[in-house]
Amino acid sequence: MLRKIYISALLVVVAVCCARAEESVKNEFNPITTGVTSLSIAPDARGASMGDIGAATEPDVNSQYWNPSKYAFAYSQGAVGISYTPWLRKLVNDIFLGNVAAYWKLGDQDNQAVSASLRYFSLGEVNTSGQGSTVGQSLNPYEMAVDLGYSRKLSEKFAMGVVFRYIFSDLGFSDSYAGDQTKGASAFAADISGYFTTYPIIGRSECQWSWGWNISNIGTKVSYNNGEDPAFLPTNLRLGTSFTFPLADYHNLSLNLDFNKLLVPARPRESDYADTPEGQVEYLNALEDWENMSPITGIFKSFSDAPGGAKEELREINYSIGAEYSYNQQFFLRAGYYHESEFKGNRQYFGLGAGFSLNVVRLDASYMMATAQTSPLDQTLRFTLTFDMDGLKEIIGKKR
Repeated sequence: MLRKIYISALLVVVAVCCARAEESVKNEFNPITTGVTSLSIAPDARGASMGDIGAATEPDVNSQYWNPSKYAFAYSQGAVGISYTPWLRKLVNDIFLGNVAAYWKLGDQDNQAVSASLRYFSLGEVNTSGQGSTVGQSLNPYEMAVDLGYSRKLSEKFAMGVVFRYIFSDLGFSDSYAGDQTKGASAFAADISGYFTTYPIIGRSECQWSWGWNISNIGTKVSYNNGEDPAFLPTNLRLGTSFTFPLADYHNLSLNLDFNKLLVPARPRESDYADTPEGQVEYLNALEDWENMSPITGIFKSFSDAPGGAKEELREINYSIGAEYSYNQQFFLRAGYYHESEFKGNRQYFGLGAGFSLNVVRLDASYMMATAQTSPLDQTLRFTLTFDMDGLKEIIGKKR
């Protein structure tokens, strides 16, 4: 009898603690809100399979998203990659992200490259309701971004790159009955990045140790609702390192780590202000200051605006850890983990993936497994097909 009472009491204590924990998360939940959130979705299978990693990994055709300065160290003269990601497939079946990326090395000294990419995020078909019980419009909202980049080696071990981007977000519709003519939102942005790589000798093996950083989407705001609701772009700081070492002949293993922080000020929360007329005035003033804040000011403000101080600032830093095994640069196995604080969005998932490469074509695939069973991101697939220009020229030369 005493044992049953003890167990019952223990269950009550656990239930109370869980309820308090959930209430604490609810009270402190304050994710960073931005416009054009699709810019934060990893476009390619390789980076996604390692937990969204790419700041310092080996250069590939999709470095435009992760760190464009890596193109200057690319081994191939050029490449074209096509990626496809069915998004939120557990909820709907017509939302997807398509991405095309390409680069080309310039000159005979192998120290510079130009690059470009096109992202298209379709939100599928959306049906609006009309007046009364009538059916409204059938919409196909989307977001897209097109960009051009240039990267150059500044030394044998260090390169920098810049990217200029045009962004268009078409999430509205025009209601002819109400006279509301909503237009898509446009914005311009730029990235700046750096990449350092060296080849230390450890034991009798030559290894590779790389560092990289990328500040992406530094640009104008996007204005929805005829300019009444401006939103910050998802300006992001990515820092990463990668260490590659040989396991045996033709067998290599790389260990990778990335950190991310959105350089966007947190939107003021009404709950952080006193429930008094004076507190409401302070909240409205803070909200107006946030809406009128320039993007550059917002970047610096993002390091010191958290209501919870340094503790909450640390919560805004996401991290990824991942590994990639390669055999003769033809067969690849990858795995990784991505973590975001439960107070800032709670995106936490594992990534798995594999790749196979021939002279001309490489195919990569990845699979996402969310740690939360109710996450709509669970079971997300990505596919990337890459065409190598060096391999293509070699085949054409043999035919001649």
